[in-house]
Parts: sequence; structure tokens; C-alpha cells
Amino acid sequence: MKVLHLISGGDTGGAKTHVHTLLAGLTSKIQVKMVCFTEGPFTQEARELGIDTEVFPGRNLLSTLNKLTRMVQEEGYDIIHSHGARGNMMAAFLSKKTGLPTVSTVHSDYRLDYLGRPLSRLTYGNINTLALRKIDYRIGVSDAMVDLLISRGFDPEKLFSIYNGLDFTPRTPAMNREEYFRSVGLEADETCVVAGIAARLNPVKDIATLIRGFALAHKDFPALRLLIAGDGEEMNNLKALAAELGVSNEVCFAGWISDTDSFYHAIDINTLTSISETFPYALTEGARAALPTVSSKVGGVSYLIDHGSNGFLFQAGDAEALAGHLLTLARDPALRKSMGRRLYEKADREFSIEATIHRQLEIYETILRYERQGRDQVVICGAYGRGNAGDDAILLAILTELRTIDPDLTFQVFSRNPAETRLRYRVNSFYIFNIFQAIHHFKRAKLSINGGGSLMQDVTSSRSLWFYLWTLSAAKRHGCPVIMYGCGIGPIRSSGNRTRAAKVINRYVDAITLRDPNSLKELESMGITKPKITLSADTTVILPAAPDEVIDGILESRGIPANGNYVGFALRPWPNFEEKVSHIAAAADYVYEKYGMTPVFFPLEPRLDIEASKRVIFRMKAPHYLITDGYPAGQTIGILSRMKAVVSMRLHGLIFSAGQGVPLVGIVYDQKVSSFLSYIGQDLYENLNSLTAENLKALIDQALERGKDPQFLSESVAKLHQMEAINRQVVEEYVKKPH
Repeated sequence: MKVLHLISGGDTGGAKTHVHTLLAGLTSKIQVKMVCFTEGPFTQEARELGIDTEVFPGRNLLSTLNKLTRMVQEEGYDIIHSHGARGNMMAAFLSKKTGLPTVSTVHSDYRLDYLGRPLSRLTYGNINTLALRKIDYRIGVSDAMVDLLISRGFDPEKLFSIYNGLDFTPRTPAMNREEYFRSVGLEADETCVVAGIAARLNPVKDIATLIRGFALAHKDFPALRLLIAGDGEEMNNLKALAAELGVSNEVCFAGWISDTDSFYHAIDINTLTSISETFPYALTEGARAALPTVSSKVGGVSYLIDHGSNGFLFQAGDAEALAGHLLTLARDPALRKSMGRRLYEKADREFSIEATIHRQLEIYETILRYERQGRDQVVICGAYGRGNAGDDAILLAILTELRTIDPDLTFQVFSRNPAETRLRYRVNSFYIFNIFQAIHHFKRAKLSINGGGSLMQDVTSSRSLWFYLWTLSAAKRHGCPVIMYGCGIGPIRSSGNRTRAAKVINRYVDAITLRDPNSLKELESMGITKPKITLSADTTVILPAAPDEVIDGILESRGIPANGNYVGFALRPWPNFEEKVSHIAAAADYVYEKYGMTPVFFPLEPRLDIEASKRVIFRMKAPHYLITDGYPAGQTIGILSRMKAVVSMRLHGLIFSAGQGVPLVGIVYDQKVSSFLSYIGQDLYENLNSLTAENLKALIDQALERGKDPQFLSESVAKLHQMEAINRQVVEEYVKKPH
């Protein structure tokens, strides 16, 4: 593989470090050349690192472009990789002239790169904005940067994320703490606690907020000092601010520094106050020195800093919150040490240069594979983008399964909220009722999936049933094989709807996988025999729980001890629910009184479920917890996995819990709940209409007794996973079939 990198050559800060470190590492793996358009320290350092570097000076754009074109053609490159405004502009031109795939690494928010420099923003900023749109693929230096690009309309399936990796080999600073402070002019003795920042002094870094926060903290902790390493156009303004706040003697401006090892080993607290970042090196460099960190919550920072565990996060511009965190760390040496150690361990594990190089090679290989083989498109239709954790988990499970079959598939997803779906799942999405886009994508797709859940029913409305039947027929008429995937069927009550559904499904659907036996009976009773029909399981059982430390953090941040004894309740509003509120409340009180287990109320669709939970809680006497936020599938599953039993009206509350081996009690508002529980052998349920406190208490007793039999629960989980594998087997046949 041969890759040509294009960059202006005047870069500093994180972008310079990223390019130098990355290319030095890639040089031993593949053939890399870097072309710069300016000679200077950047190119000199690159050569010293062993990077093959060439400079094309001059302002004649056409001449430079012709030279680059000849180089690309004569030297046989596979990919053109650009960085920054000038590199992106040249890459965009080269893409047309050479036909090679182009990729740009987006190191920062391109709309803020020239903040405070209106002329540069008008010229270089606009050139960069246009060039980025012309480049084939983009790499965001953090997942947060990828999310930002998606929100601005870039194709989510042509975006990749990477993190600024660092060499975590132990470093020996050239100077000790006392020597270093003396060298930069900071007056600080052994009793002082020194906060520091290494950053360019420009408006994006918002050093003014750091000085304001420091001044507030210094009033309560006079031994606190601030060391600012960096230079830039804001220097004089910041010095004036420190004087205005009366902390000139306690704030030291060190200017631009090259000895970063001595800097980070000398300070006690690392800080970052930017209003915009991707994934700054200043944080990983501080982590390498095992420094606790206080940072604005921007860009990819929260992927490294776990608030309250290895550092503190605050909203950009909030000087008071920053001051509070500085005081907390300044007053507690043991906390500084433990936070710094945890940050070092996480950064060493997840953000090393080795991980960055591996990821970059993976991106190159993926791009070349896309270019060589092309990408088949799958259209997925379902009830997505409505804030329902169960429906959204179905989409995640389908995408996960299809990507394990063919990682190069591209998707178009029907959604009520296309922008949210694009961001959350990094797939292309369009509004569910835009039939013109639907037809456009059906014509170009290899496969259409009617995605899970109970789409084929007329209880909520006949119109939704008619719409989903139309999608089946439209997809097939425009050349797509059609699969109804991990579905629940019914109830379809209207005889006219049953006749219409049977006609459409028999005529236009190729295969159906069903999540429960009742759905199979419903198809048989409707006379649906033409598609290939298989009994499987709900697709979401393949989804794993989030890591334990993530779930611990979610629970503890809401005042819920992570390792307590809990019974979960997942309720929803439904006709007659109000009449049963007192019965559910009595059962929840009973759980606490008899077993000492605290009820935890958990919403799967917060806009509906929270109010239902509050109605029950209002009638309760026992202590309880109410979780009011909605979470992604992995975190939802992880929270439910901490329950000793789960009482649920929500089907996916039961499915998520079953996949984790949690004993279940169902409150049946729809036959799909009882059908699922009977199917997996956890047949503890009661119909909502006949529910009483006494029968619900008895069911909870039985569920908790079952929890004492790990073999029963593990067999239930194993059966679910075996049945779900049938979904994959069916869809794999169509994915791997030649288009």
C-alpha cells in the first residue's frame, strides 16, 4: 500500500503531533510520503523522524497541481490523504485528475479554525469547507468529531473515527519540579498546588475562563498556582485579565515550550478549557504523567475523562464549576493521586500510538476494499426514531447482525427522526413517510428488511398496517428481495385487513422469521404460506450489556448504589392501567417489606413510561428509585441485568432481561408479552385486566425463587440465542447472493 499525505507544512499543536506521530509509525508498515507546501520546522522535524518528506513551495496552484499529478501517476499511490485547508484543496483537485480515493483527517471544527481572523475565515475557511465536501472519505479525530460532521450533512457511512495516540513508554523529565518552575519564572514552593494548561493562546482555547475559574478557587485556597504554557494572539488580553482579577503573581505565562515532559511532571492538575476540540493531545500527555484532569466537556474529551473517576468535566465557559473542581483536587492529595492513576491506566490501555496506527491501517484497508468491491445497499423499514428503547434496539441488532455477515454493507433506514438515527447508528436515514425517497432507495438496494417488532398489527391503527404493507409491495416491485425479520405478527382484527395483509405478504415477501409461536399461528390462520417462514427469536437478544464500570457510573450518578438488591419495574400507560396502579404499588411495597429489595422503575420509552411509573410511586410507602433518562440498548440491558427480577409490561424490558438471565414477571397488555414468556419457558404472567396485588405478589415470589436456580436461567438464555441464530442464517442467504 502506498499513501500520499498532503499538508501545508506550517501546522503546530495537536495536528502537528498527530501527523508526525502517525506517519512515523506508519512508515514501518506501509509506503508513506508526505508533501508539504511550506518549508519550516514542521518539515524538518518530520525528516528527523524518518518520514519521507518533500516540499512543493510556491503559490502557482496550477503548477503545483500538475507536479503532484505527475508524482501520483509515476509513483503509483493507492490513496491520497490530506490534512487542513490547503491539503484538502489539493486533494479535491487530485481526486478528479487521478481517480484515486481521497480521505481527509479533520483535526478540529473547520468552522472555528480561523476564529478571530475574519479574512482568513473568508478565504482559507471557505476553501476548506468546500474541499471537505469534495473529498471521498473523512476521518474525525474522535467520535465526537464524527458526530459533528454527521450533523452537518456528511455521509455517515463514509466517516471514520480515530484518536490521537501517544507513546506511553515511561518518560524521564529533563528537569525536576523546582528546576522547571524556576526556568519558567513561576514562584511556587513545596506547599503549592499547581494547575497547568498547554495550549495555543487563541479564542477557541478559552484560557480566559481558566483564569477566571482559577481566581475564584485561589480565594479559598491561596496556595493554588496556575502555569500557562503556550503563545498566541490572546497573550496580552489574558495577562490583563489576570491583573484585573488580582492574580498576576500567581499566574505564570511560560510562553511556547518544547520540554513538555518537564511541564507535565511538574504540575499537579492538568486542565483544558476549550470551547471546541476533537481529541486533544494535551489530555493524553497529561494522562501519561498520571495527572488528574479538569476539562470542558467538548469533542471527544468524555471518551477519555470519566467524570468523578479519573477527572472532572464542566460545561465550556462555566468558570464557577471549574473553580469548584480545582478546589476539590487542590484540597485532596490522595484524590489527585488516585484519579491520576486511573486516568493513566485507561489512556495507556485505549489511546496508545499503537492503537492509533492499527486503526489508521484498518481505515485504509476498508477504503480500498470499498473502492475495489463496491458496497451493496440494504433498506431497513421499521418503527425507528421515536425514542422507544425497544424499537431502537431492534435496529441496532439488525445492523449488528448484517455487519457481521458483510462489514461493507451500506444502509438506508426509515425513521421518524432521520437526523437522530444518522447520529446514533451512523447510517443513512430518511423520513419514514417520504415515499419518493423510499422508492429511490428500493430501486438501488440489494435487499429490503421489514425490521422486527409488531409492525403487522391493526390495534394501534389500520393506517400503520397499510403503510408497512405498502413498503413490502413497493420494495418487491422495484426489484428487492423482501424479508420480514424477527417479527411479531398481530393481532390483526379487521377481516378486511387480514385479507389485505395475507394477499400482500403472500405475493411480495420472500422470507419471514418470527419471534414467537403465536405469530406463526396468526400467519397460518390468515392463510399465508408462500414466503419461507421460520420460527426464530427477537433480534435484540444478541445485544451485549455495557461494561460494568459504565453501569456502575450510571447508577451511582443517580444515587443508586451499584451493587444493591433491586427488583425492576418497566411500566407503560394502557387502557385500564390506572385501575391497576394501587395493585402494582402494593406489590412493589411487598418486595421491599418481604425481601429487602428496593423497587427501581425504569422507562423504555421515557415520554410515556415515566408518568406511568410516577402514578405507581405516588401510591407506594417503600423506598424506591425512578430512572428518568432513556439510554442506548447496551446501557439499558446493563441496568436491567442488575435486577434480581424484572416486572414488565414492556416486551423489550422482558427480552433484554431474559438475555441476561434475569427472572421475569409479565403484565400482559398484548398477547405478544405472554407469547414470548411462554416461548422461553418463563411463563409467569398475568393479564392487565385481571391483575391484583395478591396475584402479582405471588408471581414475584415465584420469579425470585427461580432466581435461585442458575441452571434454569442459563438454559433459557441458551435457547434464546440458539433460536435467534436462525435470523442470521435466513438473511445471510440473501446478503451473500450475487446482486
